[in-house]
Amino acid sequence: MYFEWFVSQRYLRAKQRQGFLSLITIISIGGVLVGVMALIIVLAVMTGFSKGLRDKILGINSHIVLRTLDGRIQDHARLAAQVAEIAGVAGVSPYVYAQTMISAGRGGTGAVLRGIDPRSIGQVLDLDRYMFAGRAAELAEAGADGRIPAIILGRDLARQLGVGQGDPVRLILADGPLTPIGIIPRVQTCRVVGIFESGMYEYDSVFAFVSLSTAQRFLDLGQAVHGLEIRVTDIDRAGEIARQIEARLGRRYVARDWISTNKNLFSALRLEKTAMSIVVALIVIVAAFNIVSTLIMLVMEKRRDIAVLKAMGASAGAIMRIFVFEGLIIGLTGTALGVAGGLTACRLLAKYRFIKLPDVYPLSTLPVEVVPADVLAIAATAILISLAATIYPAWQAARVEPATTLRYE
Repeated sequence: MYFEWFVSQRYLRAKQRQGFLSLITIISIGGVLVGVMALIIVLAVMTGFSKGLRDKILGINSHIVLRTLDGRIQDHARLAAQVAEIAGVAGVSPYVYAQTMISAGRGGTGAVLRGIDPRSIGQVLDLDRYMFAGRAAELAEAGADGRIPAIILGRDLARQLGVGQGDPVRLILADGPLTPIGIIPRVQTCRVVGIFESGMYEYDSVFAFVSLSTAQRFLDLGQAVHGLEIRVTDIDRAGEIARQIEARLGRRYVARDWISTNKNLFSALRLEKTAMSIVVALIVIVAAFNIVSTLIMLVMEKRRDIAVLKAMGASAGAIMRIFVFEGLIIGLTGTALGVAGGLTACRLLAKYRFIKLPDVYPLSTLPVEVVPADVLAIAATAILISLAATIYPAWQAARVEPATTLRYE
């Protein structure tokens, strides 16, 4: 065993038998423990919240939306085949999007009408995952066989209208044909075949899905669509793939990925995560000051021992290493206990979900997502801060003059 390591352990055990210094040591270890534990929990919760919110958004939206500058795509089948050939694209489906009014027996409200292709939408959206009642496959290709077209409503939208499965609703579009008596609104009666619940009020209160052919007839688009919805294999590469799509198709086309579409939201979440990490990291810094005070008091108590060691031949570097090891033991112990406590707390939060969130959030319970890289970074930072806290006390110990100390103490 190295001489410095042996002496530092002896000093640590000696402090355990001395009430005041032992209490200061425990407080120092506890400060590092609490700081590391709090940082792990905060980062896990913020990461989990971002991931949960991302999954909610992408559950009802595609990874990339492709549109044209004039707002319409005529040859969408050929264009979809070209996009599907690009590496990283997992699925392509056409869509129609419009603002409309929807009414039922109790009244009406504004809604966002989304026309989707039931044959290809499964490649892009897993709508069945969010179905509260009915199935997404029940969307009919509509109208040509004389049946009433089908529609799927968000749960909150259906609640506002007071309708359920099997009830009729009316779609109303003010931009109708021009007649001698003025513009006549377009009206289309649909039958509710399903209700979805994404967990996000912004979607559940306004979205209504119909088949692509129903939306095209209602909006008088012919065979045109408003754009293509695209799913990619790696959502983190959505921006890169969107640029590849634009480069391949030309300047007439605009591809927007989910990151740029929700840039403000996720930028705010990243900023909040960074700010909270800095605030909580102050706990570790405060614990580092406790380590400094502990080692300074130890140096003052052990001045005679240090003088004896130097008189016996110990170098100034060896004396410094004794107290560096002393602080490192405190830092390592606190960090190890903090990592264990933080991971245990995160596991309990993820398993039992006993912290419920208010209805204003799209998530019902406190989400937790532990990232190993974050844990390693926290542990390394805590150890480096603890190590930095030992420099001044160790330097003070190395400056002890053996002759002067032994003469007067």
